[in-house]
Amino acid sequence: MNQRYYSLDVFRGATVALMILVNNPGSWSHIYDPLEHAAWHGCTPTDLVFPFFLFAVGNAMAFVMPKLQQSGTAGFWKKVLKRSVLIFLIGLFLNWFPFVRYNDAGELILKKWETVRIMGVLQRIALCYLFASIIIYYCKLKGSFVFAGILLMAYWFMCIAGNSADPYSLSGWFGTDIDKAIIGEKHLYRGEGVPFDPEGLMSSFAAIVQVILGYIAGNYIITKGKNFEMLTGLFVAGCVLIFTGFCWDMFFPINKKIWTSSYTIYTTGLALLIIAMLIYLIEFKNARGAWSSFFNAFGKNPLFIFALSALIPKSLALVRIANGSKNGETTYTSPLRWFYQNCCEPLFTDPRNASLMYAILFIAFMWLLAWLLHKKKIYIKV
Repeated sequence: MNQRYYSLDVFRGATVALMILVNNPGSWSHIYDPLEHAAWHGCTPTDLVFPFFLFAVGNAMAFVMPKLQQSGTAGFWKKVLKRSVLIFLIGLFLNWFPFVRYNDAGELILKKWETVRIMGVLQRIALCYLFASIIIYYCKLKGSFVFAGILLMAYWFMCIAGNSADPYSLSGWFGTDIDKAIIGEKHLYRGEGVPFDPEGLMSSFAAIVQVILGYIAGNYIITKGKNFEMLTGLFVAGCVLIFTGFCWDMFFPINKKIWTSSYTIYTTGLALLIIAMLIYLIEFKNARGAWSSFFNAFGKNPLFIFALSALIPKSLALVRIANGSKNGETTYTSPLRWFYQNCCEPLFTDPRNASLMYAILFIAFMWLLAWLLHKKKIYIKV
């Protein structure tokens, strides 16, 4: 990315850092409310992280799209398809990895493909990047804006048409039936207690728009240049979108898990305000320091560091450490779980503090890896 906009690197890096933070608590049973997703409707700070990253993907696209257009249609398709497929396969690999698991008898058995989740965070990023790139390449700037509006309205209509009686509930949302038919029930996420995938196919419609709006914002920043007119435009657009999102929420609830159109508009508005603030602080006031360097390190290898943050715990989970006994039998735990129980929990009476401390230490470790890569100028492009 063009280093004239160091602030956009910081924004992207901050979203990656926060994604790692909320995905790696010491205990999923002890988390402060702002670090949890909304139960269904609504939006917590954690619910802002993923849409902000997709928005950042669109920002970056504004800088590279001219090169893709210059490479011609064949070059465009080769680059975009290759990157999309690779990101999707990495996400699928992480879902299946480490390919084995312990059964109730403590034996390692193969993790069957029939139960592997197909979709996920990286898979959604891949699909949104692919379709947003195609729309932007062929429809150009104004056409992409119109197409984004059509997608948001079409998704709203599909939700209502799919189940007019209860279109926005877990059981009534139309997308799950389509995911079951195309992906297969056994390949869906079950975190809600039933087969339902928050990164499913149908909810990707509005998520694609998040990337398109990020591109439009990035193009605006590039075109206007570093001046107060550009900054004011971002701020006003952010306020308008937040207001619009709240108004739409009365009819189409803000909901991350089914990625409603109002959620896309609302979170895009917040992203614009934060980017405007970062541009003002970093580009206008030159308020750089340790804080910006910290996030910038994550922004240099965002997808690699995010993937690594999932790969490390999954790998270490195969290592078993004796952890006392129960009913006369030795119990085992993983190295990271042992660290949490023996190094974090004893320090606090409130288990939420211990869980948060673990998450902060984990992100500090990931930052060290990101910083070392940046220092040695190793940038792993996907």
